[in-house]
Amino acid sequence: MFIHFSIILIIFKSKKISFDQNFYDDLFISIENNLRELGFGDVAVNKKMKELNKIFYDILLKISKSNGKFEINSTLIIKYFPELVSVKDKKYEDFVEYFLKFYHFCFELPLKTMIKDALKFRY
Repeated sequence: MFIHFSIILIIFKSKKISFDQNFYDDLFISIENNLRELGFGDVAVNKKMKELNKIFYDILLKISKSNGKFEINSTLIIKYFPELVSVKDKKYEDFVEYFLKFYHFCFELPLKTMIKDALKFRY
């Protein structure tokens, strides 16, 4: 979920359009509510939300190698998905291909409907 959201934010930034803070807030409020529904208490929810925020910003800041072209950062992916042990693995290649196609799909969408239309993405 964080990789998808990061890609959307990267597209907004590349098109020099500000992103509505409400989308970010809604995402994290939804996650917080789900944690509470799972039975986590206030202290555990706050600790988990802090961890998730760190993970989100780590992904957001490192997902794309900055060479002018969108690419998936292999070190970052292996860090959060240890089952994708090698960049030469078929699962890793499929994973990267999926997110590159998602990026290109979303890049072509109108900004006003990007989040709504991104839900319709089929690989």
